[in-house]
Amino acid sequence: MTIPWNHHYALRTRRMGSSAIRELLKLTEQPDIISFAGGLPAPELFPVAEFQAACQKVLADQGTKALQYSTTEGYLPLRRFIVERMSRCGVVASENNVLITSGSQQALDLVAKLFINSGDNVLVERPSYLGAMQAFNSYQAEYVSVAMDADGLRTDLLEEALRNGVKFMYVLPNFQNPSGITLSLERRRTLIETADHYGIPIVEDDPYCELRFAGEALPPLIALDARRLAIAHTNGGGLSHGNVIYMSTFSKTLAPGLRLGWVVAPTEVIRSLVMAKQGVDLHTATFTQMVAYEVARNGFLDRHIEEIRTVYRERRDRMLSAMARHLPEGVQWTRPQGGLFLWVTLPQHVDSGEMLADAIAEKVAYVPGTSFFADGSGKNTMRINFSYSPPDVAEEGIRRLGRVIARWMEHVPDMEAEAVIA
Repeated sequence: MTIPWNHHYALRTRRMGSSAIRELLKLTEQPDIISFAGGLPAPELFPVAEFQAACQKVLADQGTKALQYSTTEGYLPLRRFIVERMSRCGVVASENNVLITSGSQQALDLVAKLFINSGDNVLVERPSYLGAMQAFNSYQAEYVSVAMDADGLRTDLLEEALRNGVKFMYVLPNFQNPSGITLSLERRRTLIETADHYGIPIVEDDPYCELRFAGEALPPLIALDARRLAIAHTNGGGLSHGNVIYMSTFSKTLAPGLRLGWVVAPTEVIRSLVMAKQGVDLHTATFTQMVAYEVARNGFLDRHIEEIRTVYRERRDRMLSAMARHLPEGVQWTRPQGGLFLWVTLPQHVDSGEMLADAIAEKVAYVPGTSFFADGSGKNTMRINFSYSPPDVAEEGIRRLGRVIARWMEHVPDMEAEAVIA
């Protein structure tokens, strides 16, 4: 007898689904397709030589420790390194406030595991990060979506949204994935005040914070929250309370293949996340943590980030220039101050999901925007990555995309005919 496996799956798996981006990347592995679909860093910037030297040094100096089980919280020197870097942004924490995770995706899953009961509402931006919603869906979350504009999440709509009852707010304040928009300082303060007033936690996802190449750096929400609450830090005890859980990653600054992220939160929350992580993987790979620390220390990460910023600034500028030349009138796009992404808005009648097949036929790919909307809207939007492709390749890709969009824009629905039929 063959077991019908799907009859044995837990009910929560009904909300699980494959990432649209992961599936799309499979289609675009052909070398002749220019893909703007993945959130991929530029691979030629990966510090391969530094990792080779670090691997040898770690194995030579601490080989038995690097290959052994370790603590769930993470490699202590790496946690202290993160504390020091975050202090530059005004975050006063200690290693007791830091948990190393297997990428920020695991951090999202652990937070969801800790907080979400079936049917709980999570407040998200509209649009929001697909990977976060994928993690939250596994725990049967529902969503309250709040619109964005050029200054980020519309905080004037928060109070009405919070009447629905919200477990926590999930936001990406810097160069948001997918839109590239940055939350303004005024709205950051309003968001913190609103969270404090209603007693609702904020999960701050900040993977692109160090990839700013225009404009003024803004303080993270966790720093503004600490200032507002006048949190006292005693003898290295770190954050004892607060309303913000902060997460970030080395995927965009060192290499995504490391699968190294981290969470900064009050000690009580970290203890609970540690217990949740122990049931998943015991701890993030010791060797990987030690090698990453060896590469990043002694100022290398700062120098490397400067190189990344220079390259990404040029690629953003060249792509914006290409879009101005090749995309038809009536198409709009964001102009991010950092990060990896541009957000394109097409005329209302153009469905980017339906258009994708034609784009693939033209050997160019993007992510249809509806994947980033909890309510299934955004059919006339798309996400474009500018960090991966060299400028000349990106220029050709935008030229191809412009041709596809122009063809679809020519087919304007006959609204009067539709009205008669209705």
